[in-house]
Amino acid sequence: MTTLMMILGIVVFAIGLLVSIAWHELGHLSTAKLFKIRVPQYMVGFGPTVWSRKKGDTEYGVKAIPLGGYIRMIGMFPPGPDGKIQSRSTSPFRSMVEDARAAAFEELQPGDETRLFYTRKPWKRVIVMFAGPFMNLVLAVGLFFTVLMGFGITQQTTTVSSVQQCVVKQSENRDTCKKSDPASPAAAAGLRAKDKIVSFNGVKTDKWNTLSDEIRANPGRTVDIVVQRDGQEKVLHAKIATNQVAKKDGSGQIVQGEYINAGFLGFSASTGVVRQDFGDSVTWMGDRVGDAVNSLAALPGKIPALWDAAFGDGPREPDSPMGVVGAARVGGEIFNLDIPATQQLGMALMLVAGFNLSLFLFNMLPLLPLDGGHIAGALWESLRRNVAKVFKRPDPGPFDVAKLMPVAYVVAGIFVCFTVLVLIADVVNPVKIS
Repeated sequence: MTTLMMILGIVVFAIGLLVSIAWHELGHLSTAKLFKIRVPQYMVGFGPTVWSRKKGDTEYGVKAIPLGGYIRMIGMFPPGPDGKIQSRSTSPFRSMVEDARAAAFEELQPGDETRLFYTRKPWKRVIVMFAGPFMNLVLAVGLFFTVLMGFGITQQTTTVSSVQQCVVKQSENRDTCKKSDPASPAAAAGLRAKDKIVSFNGVKTDKWNTLSDEIRANPGRTVDIVVQRDGQEKVLHAKIATNQVAKKDGSGQIVQGEYINAGFLGFSASTGVVRQDFGDSVTWMGDRVGDAVNSLAALPGKIPALWDAAFGDGPREPDSPMGVVGAARVGGEIFNLDIPATQQLGMALMLVAGFNLSLFLFNMLPLLPLDGGHIAGALWESLRRNVAKVFKRPDPGPFDVAKLMPVAYVVAGIFVCFTVLVLIADVVNPVKIS
């Protein structure tokens, strides 16, 4: 049964991956066709073609390796300065430029002169290249909203799980009380497990963060605490202690290893699956986008630890970079967790949503051969032409992105090496959730 559920989780993620890739390329395809650019191919995957069908002047197909996709547009790069598509050179870097330029025109047909990508205004090219990552962002937001508002997420609630009997500094990381430890305010007030705190010091507390913030903000004060117990409301009175507690960031998450002095009541909160309203969902997604941006910026710094995890005896950190293989494995583990099936599905959708958010951010990097690199080229061309117009200079013409192909090959080589490193780490020392 465990193996079967593992396979099911991997299959669910694989389907989500294929849909995400197809959805991304559909953004490029639809906007390219909108602007009358000829698109000979729309493919999901790489390698040998498994299935294809031609409709109009576009071949739609699926390839054997589901690790990406592409559309082929005519005239991605302008002709050379001499107006020719190809003129061979003995320079290896110049050959890269000429090969890229030739590939952009290799399927040129009569009548395509007006359907070339590079002939479109820069703002149209920006839309075509941005449409792919934007589709990933739309899918991520849609899946996040579906899970947050439809399935709910596991979080702390205002229901008491257990009551601490004494005041202990959280940095001491102990559960037993010493004779010198004062009694906790919660124990002294008569708070019990399964009590639901509905208000604190006159403030309604239907969310854990609200309750936690109120407790922390009232050290030394005697407050009224209204709880629901056995179907009835009961008022308790507690003098809030001052204690060393874990520091929280702006989104209410615990900052590991950092502590502050604040109000302390002395109980553990129960966790439960809570559906989020629209406002909370937007806030949660905003926090995740910020986390994703920070993770992308910190990626180079995580490579040494990733290398040690792959080839040494280092541990695989929970926030370590993870590839498609690792994500598929996590998808399989999700379906083996001892949680309701609805929550398994919700976590799987969250995984696919996070993958799409990462695709959006990664593709927006202003580097060729990523979409962001083509967007940067179109914006630079627009700037050059507008500056020339303002100063009444000759139109500099299209920006020749093909000249950046040697850089693109270097970037692609780095990406390939990084992908191989992540793949090895995912196989020999994977990130685990259980």
